[in-house]
Amino acid sequence: MKIIEIRRHSIRSSGGDHLNRQGVALARKVGNGIGPFDFVATSALPRAFETAIAMGFAVDEQNELMNSYGGAVEREAPWPLPFFNYAEIVKQDGAAGDYAHRLMDYYTAILDRLPQTGSALIVNHGGVVELGVVACLPDADYDAWGDSVDYCEGARLFWEDGRFVRGEVLRVTKK
Repeated sequence: MKIIEIRRHSIRSSGGDHLNRQGVALARKVGNGIGPFDFVATSALPRAFETAIAMGFAVDEQNELMNSYGGAVEREAPWPLPFFNYAEIVKQDGAAGDYAHRLMDYYTAILDRLPQTGSALIVNHGGVVELGVVACLPDADYDAWGDSVDYCEGARLFWEDGRFVRGEVLRVTKK
């Protein structure tokens, strides 16, 4: 079984491009409890790249697909929303659904490159995390997953026999 963790970046100062001290400390804390990973990808924005580095992982790839999802998707799926809302929006097959399925295709391509029991870490952004996850597991019961992801939170997805078979939400205690 292969595993992919998809996490939101860590804390930055309002309007800033880079992690602040609190963000580096949180990413280090989270990084101490996860991994190792065979592959690490982030969006091309500094806060995502810096989060992976602060977690203790070298970045293999940056992909602009995960930077932001643009106005059409934002109108359909404004962040933040609970996971179950994103799941319903993606099923409507509009701009948000198209974007979510592009994320799923990217994640699938990463998983195809991994060894049989390999794992990958993806660091991107609020809204991007949720849309990609619900596209990968469209029939999951997201009621229990709760609200949108906070800093360094996300989901762990399990891949077997060429498909996503289950997932779990990853929450972070900030204390």
